[in-house]
Amino acid sequence: MPALDLIASFLLSAGYLLWHPFPLSWMVKAACIAILAARAGRSQAWGLAVALAFSALGDALLEYSPHLFAAGLAAFLCAQIIYAVLFTREARPPKRKPLAMVVVAYSLALAIWLVPAAGPLAIPVAVYITAITAMAAAAVIANFQTPWVGLGALLFVVSDSTLAINRFRMPVPFEGYIVWSTYYAAQLLITLGYLQSRRRGPYLYRAGAM
Repeated sequence: MPALDLIASFLLSAGYLLWHPFPLSWMVKAACIAILAARAGRSQAWGLAVALAFSALGDALLEYSPHLFAAGLAAFLCAQIIYAVLFTREARPPKRKPLAMVVVAYSLALAIWLVPAAGPLAIPVAVYITAITAMAAAAVIANFQTPWVGLGALLFVVSDSTLAINRFRMPVPFEGYIVWSTYYAAQLLITLGYLQSRRRGPYLYRAGAM
């Protein structure tokens, strides 16, 4: 039987996708990811739990007010840095190097096009693009026993790229649906893939690892 917490997270996510914005939608949005953070905490995957908690905070800030965009970006920056550290620890020996190079090339092209249009947020946006690129590249070359983490990281890039293009360059049709569906799938896949590898990996998650 699927875990009740995952069912609750998925139903909240579906409700948010279909009906946002609505009163207290920022709480529902944050709760979807906070539930995943709690699951990681119960599995003692503390690094993952903290990254998800920062993500939930970022979700709440971005949904609560557009004036909190910079604060939300900072929360997600913290999450991406933690993810990058976690995934880099498992890149021994690295796999799928060509895919990682594609991620880096895509992000570089996106930054060249996007950052000049970000105005006062140009530097924070450039820093964030660097962080999410490091996270995604580390995820796809890591030695996880499931492809879910790498796929989730790539979906994270798709989600954030869509959001940034819509905000700084041009309107993206169905932007809200694309951003949330790819983002939630990313966080869910990263969580499940990371925890599954934690249970099964022969040399992942040594004693004292995050």
